[in-house]
This record gives sequence, structure tokens and C-alpha cells, in this order.
Amino acid sequence: MKIPQNGAGGAVSAAAVILAGLVATGTPAQATEGYFQHGFGALSKMMAGTGAAYSQDAMSQALNPAGLVGIDNQLNADLSFFSPHREFDAEGGSDPFRLVPNDKVKSDREIFFIPSVAASYQIDDLSAVGVALYGNGGMNTSYDGGDATCSLGSGGVFCDGTAGVDLMQAFLQFTYAREIPQLEVPGVLERFAIGVGPIVAYQRFEAKGLSQFGVFGFSSDPSNLTNNGHDESFGLGARFGIQAELPANVGLGVTYQLRTYMDEFDDYKGLFAEQGDFDIPPALQVGVSWNPIPELTLLFDYKRIWYNDVDAVGNEFSSSGLLGDDNGPGFGWENTNIFKFGAQWQADEQWMLRAGYSYTDQPIDDSEVLFNILAPAVMEHHITGGVEYKLNDNHTLQLAGMFAPETTLSGRNPLDSSQKIKLKMYQYEVTLGYAWHF
Repeated sequence: MKIPQNGAGGAVSAAAVILAGLVATGTPAQATEGYFQHGFGALSKMMAGTGAAYSQDAMSQALNPAGLVGIDNQLNADLSFFSPHREFDAEGGSDPFRLVPNDKVKSDREIFFIPSVAASYQIDDLSAVGVALYGNGGMNTSYDGGDATCSLGSGGVFCDGTAGVDLMQAFLQFTYAREIPQLEVPGVLERFAIGVGPIVAYQRFEAKGLSQFGVFGFSSDPSNLTNNGHDESFGLGARFGIQAELPANVGLGVTYQLRTYMDEFDDYKGLFAEQGDFDIPPALQVGVSWNPIPELTLLFDYKRIWYNDVDAVGNEFSSSGLLGDDNGPGFGWENTNIFKFGAQWQADEQWMLRAGYSYTDQPIDDSEVLFNILAPAVMEHHITGGVEYKLNDNHTLQLAGMFAPETTLSGRNPLDSSQKIKLKMYQYEVTLGYAWHF
């Protein structure tokens, strides 16, 4: 999909400048739920990204826009320090001209900075508006080791020096939410709200060290396959949500992010299927909250991301066609299911304690390990926690932490079945948050 360069396209470009300035302080490299973030803002990250049914701050609109109704006027600002540790190990290749070295190679750069900001304003007792700038997801790898034995090339993982990808996705979301008292029935449906959040999306991408895929005839356009610097892409999407309060202190929430149609990466139309098309897949999250006692809140959310809907992500490496073709190879990602649990405890008037856990059915099949050296999104478990401290009625500080223990995935190189490739990753993240209530 091509975004017009005038009119609405000019607004998209202006928004992209803001997004790039605020979000690209450091390239997001989530690779947590596939390449999506596990939560938006410090409060959500403390509880493993739960909250579809239970909103508490302005950043909650990035999950469920319906949750803004009842949130006080506030400004949230967060900064995450994210540290992914990625490597692969290959062994057993018999071909004297191996595209992947029989070696253990680690990706460089292990610290990334991910900012976000959001604001909410209550129009009246039944409606609210908000705006949020945040990173939706990303992926970064950079391998400058290894010595593949190709017939041509200069060493490195794929015989073309430093190899890797750098993907960043950022959203600018405008939100409107409204409670609908006409649908409320005492004792059956205590409260019902809806919300909508139009999204201006921006993404940036670079690939390095893949020229041998063109030399070996895998690309439909080798000149637009790799080493072309960063390319940019703009797009439009939306997020919708509902929230309901039921009897017995039970809450229910549903939120859906539409597929976000993006402008193509023209500089990489020889890499991504459909001549550089790289849309952002749709996602659904359903959540339940329960307050068994006033001090305790328990949450459970289910999330599904349809990665397979986007050919550049979902097509198998063995797909018919060449890289860049309509049916060209991709990363072979399957649709993924995520199960999230969260809890918070109001210790006293100033301190709030939170914790969470999530399990991700990681999207990569063991037959797709070759191309996913570039995007080893194998994470499955996320353990989270944090604290919130209320300085006074207007100012609150937050500290969130996440640990994703090491996960591996092993499979055969589809270009050399005698070679076994193992992908490996673990992650840490610390997020600092601040809320100003006005």
C-alpha cells in the first residue's frame, strides 16, 4: 500500500518526524512477543502486559482505548533500558561452501533505550480523550563474527561481513473513549465503555550482510536486497476496545488492533515478499480482572498476534518464488498465542506492589532457523515485577523490571540438511516511569 505524499500523507510524514525523534532515541529490539513489546508503560510492564480489563493510567490507551474513561487527567513518561542477548551456534555442515559458519556467534549491542509518553484528559464524567507515543515493537541483530566458507565474499555469518537487521516500529495514537450508561443494568452490567484509537505508524528498517543470497540467485532484485542503509515506511491503523464492570468486582476487556497497512520499503524490495511490503499484523487481547478484597487485584489476559497474515513475516523460507516476489520467502512465523497473569497489592497509601508472568507460544518453527538467525524471536517466558510510589496527590514514581530466561530453538539448515543451527536468547529490562496528575 502506498501512502499519498500530499494531504493526509503530509500529516503522516509530520507525525513520523515526531515519532522518530521521541521513539528512536534507541532502536527498539523487543523480540519478546515475537517482535511486539510485552507491555506499554511502566505500570503495564510490571504486570506482564495485562490490563485489557483494568486501566489505571494514560498509557493504558496503548492497550485498550476504552480504559481512558475514569482515568484522571495525567501525563505519563517512561524510559526502558532493554538488554537482549542473542546468539546462534551451528555445527555439522558438510558443504565446503557453507553460507553459515560452523561456529558460535553472538550479536553485538546489548543495551537499548525505549521511551514512551502519554496523556489523558477527562472531557466530562462519561468521556475522555488521550494521545500516546510509543514503540510497538522492533528487532535488532548485528553479527560481525564467524567465517562462512562461501565461494565468494569477505567472511562473516553470510560471507558478506557484518550481518543483521534493524527494525523499529513506533505508533502515534489519538484516543476517544466514552461510557454508555444506556447499556448498564444494575446487578448485571455495572459499567460499559467503548474506545477507539486511530494510529499513525512509522517504521524504519536496515539489513546488512545478505548479498550472498542475491549471488546465489535467491533474490528477485539483488540491488535492493541489503546494505542500502535505513529505509522508512509510514502507515495508518487503529485500535478498538470495550471494557465492562460486572458484579462481584469482576472486570472484562476486549481490545483489537487492526492490521496496519504500511508504505513499502523500496530499498528492500528484493528482500521482503510483495516488493518490500511489511505491514504490521493485527492483534487481539482479551482480559479479566477481579478484586477479591479492596487491596488486591488479579488479572488474566489472552493475546493473539496474526504474524502469518503478513507475507514478509509469515511465508516459509521454502516458499515458491524469490525474495521480494509476491510468494517469496519470509521468516516463516506462525500466529502466536500469549497468556498473561498479573497481580497488584496496595500496601498502604503510598506504595503499590505489582508482579506478573507471561508465556508466549513463540512463532518460529524449527524448520525456519536459517533466516531467523537475523530475527531470533524465540522468547517464551517473561517474569515481571515492580513498585509504584506516590510522592503526593500530583506526582508518582514507578520502577518495573522484566527477566526473560534463556530459550533455544534448534533445527536443520534448509540449504544444507547436515548442518544444525541453534538460536538462543535471554533478556533483561528495567523501566523508569513518572506520572503527573493534574
